[in-house]
Amino acid sequence: MLRKRLLQYIEESNGSVALFPLEKEYAEKHGLLDTEKITGRESGSRFKEAYIERCDKETEELIAQESLVFLDQPITYLKKHKNEFVFLELEWFDVIGVEAVSIEVDDVFGTYDAMLGLKLQKKYRSQIEHYLEHTLKGESSYDLLFNGEDGLWDLNITLNDLPDFHEGLTLLASYELIYYFLFHLLQTVDEA
Repeated sequence: MLRKRLLQYIEESNGSVALFPLEKEYAEKHGLLDTEKITGRESGSRFKEAYIERCDKETEELIAQESLVFLDQPITYLKKHKNEFVFLELEWFDVIGVEAVSIEVDDVFGTYDAMLGLKLQKKYRSQIEHYLEHTLKGESSYDLLFNGEDGLWDLNITLNDLPDFHEGLTLLASYELIYYFLFHLLQTVDEA
């Protein structure tokens, strides 16, 4: 799936394509494109063009649309604003088959949770679960449910159980960590 989606992204670029190091390494490893046609994006954030909203958890109503600067807030912002969640859409999420990612603080456990829709077929359940169980650090660190109506997986992850996660991260660093985690999930499913 990852291979197919990244190849589609590359083909839609009509010639030369600028990839971030993670995608560039993957494309070169899997021979998706001549190395002369790949340019690296060593600087800048993949989240530069993100669509970001702060929303009310109870009503899901928009509080404010935000710019990239908002993601410089520490993730602890969500503990101070427990009634809010951050919703983020990103072109690079499409490349890895993710609709959008929301982050909030769990009202009961006080953990940071990421909620997303993962575009993978139902038949990949065991590969997804295997990856989650062997990568996340805690017990019951995720909820996974296939939504037949939308044809995607509803996945909730406890961020506290992601390797390298800590409360000193910014929202941006937390989203980057989620992106890398999901990229490797798709890579693992592809290679299984």
